[in-house]
Amino acid sequence: MSFLDQFPLPLLILAALTLGLAPFFPEPHIWEKLRMLVAGTLVRPIDIFDLLLHAAPWLLLLAKLIRVATTA
Repeated sequence: MSFLDQFPLPLLILAALTLGLAPFFPEPHIWEKLRMLVAGTLVRPIDIFDLLLHAAPWLLLLAKLIRVATTA
């Protein structure tokens, strides 16, 4: 059994929408970090770690959706 099969899809969706976007105001944190990455200002280790933490739920959700689509 795959690692991704252990996660229910609704749980990954909820994680991506809450943990992946938090804090919501003034803008989602992942959006700020992605803008920093594109601008070349994402250089501090804490910012890189923060990007990885906020991107993890989105990456897991994407991998799960690909797994569901390919095994169906």
